Amino acid sequence: MTNHSQRNYSCKDEELTVVCGFTLLSLKRDLADFTAYSPQFDGVYVTNYETRIDAVQELVQPKSETIELKVITERIYATLDALIAPVNHLDGYVTLAGKTVPLSAADFGLKHLRKSLRARDVENVITLLKTVEGNIARYKAGLMAKGLTDELVAKFADARTSLADDKNKKYELTSARMALVLNNLVLLNGLYEQLTEICAIGKVLYKQTDRAKLNDYTFSYLMKQVRRVEKPEEPKPLAPAPAE
Repeated sequence: MTNHSQRNYSCKDEELTVVCGFTLLSLKRDLADFTAYSPQFDGVYVTNYETRIDAVQELVQPKSETIELKVITERIYATLDALIAPVNHLDGYVTLAGKTVPLSAADFGLKHLRKSLRARDVENVITLLKTVEGNIARYKAGLMAKGLTDELVAKFADARTSLADDKNKKYELTSARMALVLNNLVLLNGLYEQLTEICAIGKVLYKQTDRAKLNDYTFSYLMKQVRRVEKPEEPKPLAPAPAE
């Protein structure tokens, strides 16, 4: 019986739709065998399964939100990448300031900030930007005497604001979607039940006769395929800088 308050499956919601998509292809290929075994497995059954998959896919990863999340992620990465040059420039001013800024680049926060930027660790970058901005304010006179400009200073504050806003937007989108999914678990559990039914009959048909087809109806095998090929399309991290 479908449970209305909890997931009846152990994989991620988005993984469920991919596994179901795999079994849909296999079911269409082997429909004659399934129909010969039981008239329940006919064209209407296949159509209903496909409709269910599409409905869950739109619930879990709606196209509009997927695109919006991708845009936000790309903007975050662009903001992080654009900070590398300002960090390097500020590092130079700290060095030029000498004893008027009694902090090393590491103590100023620049070394760790640069490392976090390259790792695209947004949370850490936001925290370190606050440290760097505080040190800029504390030693601004000495740094400006060596060439630091208000324009360069503003880049750090603007980046922190932009990153915090985008991080919150991503959280709002994903948390709202998670809540909607939780309120529609009957739909997801129903899809999983149908997947389980198809896999069970697939094992009946092919366990003793066709190892390859048996794999196509084995959940654990299918999950391995999903986790091997389904990877998020994200920009690659920046290459490490030469040793300093």
